[in-house]
Amino acid sequence: MSHQDTDVSTVSAPYHQALKQALEWLLASASLSNVAFREDCSWTPKGLIFTAILWVWSDEKTLTDRFFLARKVVVAMAILARIPATSYQAFLKMLRTWTVTLTIALVVAFRQRMQTDLADRFKVCGFQVFGVDGSRLELPRTKSNEARFSPAKARGRSKSKPRRKRRRGRARSRASQARRTREKKSNSPQMWLTVMFHVGTGLPWDWRIGPSDSSERDHLRQMIDALPAGALVTADAGFVGYEYWKALIESGRHLLIRVGANVRLLKNLGYVKEKNGLVYLWPDREAARNQPPLVLRLVVAQGGKHPVYLVTSVLDEATLSDKQVVEIYALRWGVELFYRHFKQTFERRKLRSDSADNAELEATWSLLGLWAMSLHAQVELARKGVPARRISVAKMLRAYRTPLRQYKSHPDAGESLRDLVSKAVIDPYKRANKSSREYPRKKHGHAIGTPEILNATKDQINAARKIRDQPTLGLTA
Repeated sequence: MSHQDTDVSTVSAPYHQALKQALEWLLASASLSNVAFREDCSWTPKGLIFTAILWVWSDEKTLTDRFFLARKVVVAMAILARIPATSYQAFLKMLRTWTVTLTIALVVAFRQRMQTDLADRFKVCGFQVFGVDGSRLELPRTKSNEARFSPAKARGRSKSKPRRKRRRGRARSRASQARRTREKKSNSPQMWLTVMFHVGTGLPWDWRIGPSDSSERDHLRQMIDALPAGALVTADAGFVGYEYWKALIESGRHLLIRVGANVRLLKNLGYVKEKNGLVYLWPDREAARNQPPLVLRLVVAQGGKHPVYLVTSVLDEATLSDKQVVEIYALRWGVELFYRHFKQTFERRKLRSDSADNAELEATWSLLGLWAMSLHAQVELARKGVPARRISVAKMLRAYRTPLRQYKSHPDAGESLRDLVSKAVIDPYKRANKSSREYPRKKHGHAIGTPEILNATKDQINAARKIRDQPTLGLTA
């Protein structure tokens, strides 16, 4: 690979040349043939992509300063025939026009890299496993962000009525203050982000963005077609629902999802040949519509305090054992780590854009930028036998941001980009648990409970048999 050359000229080259090689490698398989800018435009598709990725890699204080630094580095790379404009607004205008097209090209290229350069990590327990979960990103409180990302009830509310004047001396109660604070926070603009990530590598695969009250299950349904055939999706108890599971199974993919008290399962329905652990998801509403029951396998694992109930559409234990079911679900925690890295380490907990359009650009390119950096680093470290779970995201960020800040400098011995990336590894020292039970902001979620598992009634058995035995309508020759 071009970014792994070790000849003297490469080692002694300035930092911006190492960044150029890394970006060239990432874009090597990207199809940009359908991207054509105006003849009088100083930007090129590759130059715009390079600048956008370096823009989100930078840790300058403002978005404008990040752009100015990224532009300087790209100019130093000498990949543009003409020096691009210095206007940050012109740069954003180009991104607003071309981000959708460029994102598609980059996503396809990054997925190909994952499947070829990380082929030995692409399957877990014989399956291409993907996890999915959602989280919120904070936004500046502006009219534009509120209009697009606040909850629907807040976006559609009319102007508030003027408050009645309070009598003098009447103090506002603490409960009233707390209520108003909660209402203000709930109506604040927040972007909902649902990420589909690849479990074997810990890298993102797809995502959806929407208002703070978006449905992560709807986002999952939108992302099904982007999954490889036969892929297995694992998720927590927030992703239950007949229509979503049915869409996933009918697409030729599999599911492995935790269930709780909000799910009712049937057993001994007789829709298929019964065996130990076989259950059905068949809500009354779907049964009334003559929809078929979903045939699933129930696996019960012992959690920390409570048993964990998992259902999967992989019915054959020889294909996926109970032990492997538990192992795969445990790896779902990787999506939580991804959000921690993205929001805390990469500092995207609160985006900086005042405009809703720009906020989407910032979120999209931040995801692409972290994906690009993590992919490049993981492929490099994989050659040294470093597993994905041992990569330090904080050290990885420093490894790429140091050449970015010092792009004109020549690295000293042992300080090349490759050397810095090779050090982005978590040491093997086992640390004690430092979590505090009295930490004031510690989140205590309620137990999701035990799913309701009932024996099928005679009416349900007869209804299921009728659906099963219905002749399949088709064309005859």
